[in-house]
Amino acid sequence: MRFLFIDRITKMEKGKTAEGIKTFSLADECHRNHFSKSALVPGVLLIETMAQVLGWLINYSHDFKFLAIMSLLEGVRVPATLRPGIAVRVRGEILSTASSDSLGRAWAESLSGESIAQIDRILYTHRRNLEPAELLRWYRYVGGIEGFVAESDGKT
Repeated sequence: MRFLFIDRITKMEKGKTAEGIKTFSLADECHRNHFSKSALVPGVLLIETMAQVLGWLINYSHDFKFLAIMSLLEGVRVPATLRPGIAVRVRGEILSTASSDSLGRAWAESLSGESIAQIDRILYTHRRNLEPAELLRWYRYVGGIEGFVAESDGKT
């Protein structure tokens, strides 16, 4: 994962649910010279943010032995006019998981609880992770993940 689209993880329940916070700032690089009159958050960035929260949950739930790769989306709903400056709470839930793949759903809401976007089904294929420590290094960039990582592997 090269681009992290989540500011921090606030909740992680192994094999079940995860929650994180993302603030879409006008200062984000994706907005630079992108809109001439009115800045909007591209829907694909909101989708990627939701997918990352769920992907992290899947990786964590499998002790970082696999790298979850998003392979199918169904039932995607994102707003056409989401403006920068909004903070969203992103939640993901695992519906089923095995060694080869995982199925889940994800949604985003305002901090006051208003629904913003959702993905009804996200399918991830699992690729064996040959370097779990490298994956952990990426996750440590996100505030709040340390406690969850330490809980899953006493050596980290």
